Amino acid sequence: MNQEKSTQLLSPADHFSVLLSPTPRGARLARLLATDWMRTRDLPHRVTEAAEHLVAELAANAATHGRLPGRDFRLALLARSAILRIEVTDTRGDDLPRRRPPTPDAESGRGLLLVDALADRWGVKLGPVPRKTVWAELDLQCARPAETAHAPEPDRVCSGAVGGLPQGPREGKKPHQAPPLPPSA
Repeated sequence: MNQEKSTQLLSPADHFSVLLSPTPRGARLARLLATDWMRTRDLPHRVTEAAEHLVAELAANAATHGRLPGRDFRLALLARSAILRIEVTDTRGDDLPRRRPPTPDAESGRGLLLVDALADRWGVKLGPVPRKTVWAELDLQCARPAETAHAPEPDRVCSGAVGGLPQGPREGKKPHQAPPLPPSA
């Protein structure tokens, strides 16, 4: 008797992983694939925008500094309950990323400064030999719609209104009203 096996997708995958060639084309493809995957997750715009830049930078670093002939790099995206984790693994575990202050006339060397500015956390994990994984995490909970935002909590990061800006008109000034004139002498 023939029995058919059926596969049923219960929910969208919370992770994405792909091997790419360590070339500028592979780095560009990493960014495009990550952007497409994030759009299907319905992530907040702030997170998606920052993640696009992080993937672009980490993939470019893997293609430039982590490149070995015949060895690909891996891009992995993991969406957990409150965190989006980006991982880029290459085969140059002997060449760890280092933040260096760039000289004003340098054409490169600012990538890890960008990663540091955009990511909530980032780091490097070694192994298995000869690999290293550079990872960055973005908190998803900080980006709430304005209607669900609540009063700021003093000890909580990203607490309060979206972007930390007031959500209503300022007291004493109506929208599109010119500032008051200085008193005449």
